[in-house]
Amino acid sequence: MCRNIKPLFNFDPPATDEEIHDAALQFVRKLSGTTRPSKRNEAAFDRAVRSIAQCARELIDSLETSQPPRDREEEAAKARARSAARFA
Repeated sequence: MCRNIKPLFNFDPPATDEEIHDAALQFVRKLSGTTRPSKRNEAAFDRAVRSIAQCARELIDSLETSQPPRDREEEAAKARARSAARFA
């Protein structure tokens, strides 16, 4: 899995459309092997990002959990600690 794609489910506040779009963009970039498509492939690239973002929003909105929502700042602090330990 691409390290830049972050979990977006069960956060307070919920994931924004921008966060979901960014995750979809990273996914399409990973699949296509390019960060910027050629002019010829730009429409297909953009269409894929929109489609995946829509599916991701649908998925996140339909998932259920009995766990309390995670705190974004707390999760970011954990990620920073893991990164510091990994690259120390």
